[in-house]
Amino acid sequence: MKVLGIDIGGSSLKGAPVDTKTGELLAERHRIDTPARLSPAEMGEAIARMAAHFDWKGPIGVGFPGVVQGRVVRTSANLHPDFVNLDAVEVFEKAAGAEVSLVNDADAAGLAEATFGAGRGVKGAVLLLTFGTGVGSALFVDGILYPNTEFGHVKRDGESWEKFVSGAAKERRGLDYPEWAADVGAYLRLLEDLLWPDLIIAGGGISADHAKWFPHLKIRSRIVPAEFLNEAGLVGAALHAARAL
Repeated sequence: MKVLGIDIGGSSLKGAPVDTKTGELLAERHRIDTPARLSPAEMGEAIARMAAHFDWKGPIGVGFPGVVQGRVVRTSANLHPDFVNLDAVEVFEKAAGAEVSLVNDADAAGLAEATFGAGRGVKGAVLLLTFGTGVGSALFVDGILYPNTEFGHVKRDGESWEKFVSGAAKERRGLDYPEWAADVGAYLRLLEDLLWPDLIIAGGGISADHAKWFPHLKIRSRIVPAEFLNEAGLVGAALHAARAL
């Protein structure tokens, strides 16, 4: 099955058609920048532009950075607040004129990695974390997803940990990789004590630079970069749609 996968981030949409049997992108990934917080209607228009770029008429899978229950978005920490408790599928389908499936963006990335990437065939608990505008998380046990974990919002001094350890936080705080990795290590040790993961997969744009910060982490778990790197979200969004639609 071929599905247009779209990964909504805090600053852009990324999309490409995906062969959901292999996880292969069928065209070069396209990016639409979203420097301002788009309203749901504006986000629908951006999804329609993404579909038009590929002249796409088939099903669309969308990964959204917040808790997703069925068709409804429940949280929107880094996007427009009007998404909260919204039937986003209805808005997106009306704009794109196509059938849309919705999934949490980190869960989408985790699906890609568990099916085709670094988590494929791994038994036990696998924790995927995406370090981008925020920190997304996905937890799998023996390949089965526990949805909407949102471990980026575990609290540190009254604020979400993602405020300290996201890729955006590294830039905002002016940290080099060893300094940033010290905070990331503290965060991962907290999650290790809660979850005892057998494997941690690091995704998001900063995962491409894993060689610059993995050596500075002081954790007990095995950690590897996402094989799909920053494409995991759109691949997983397409895979989720192929299973759901």
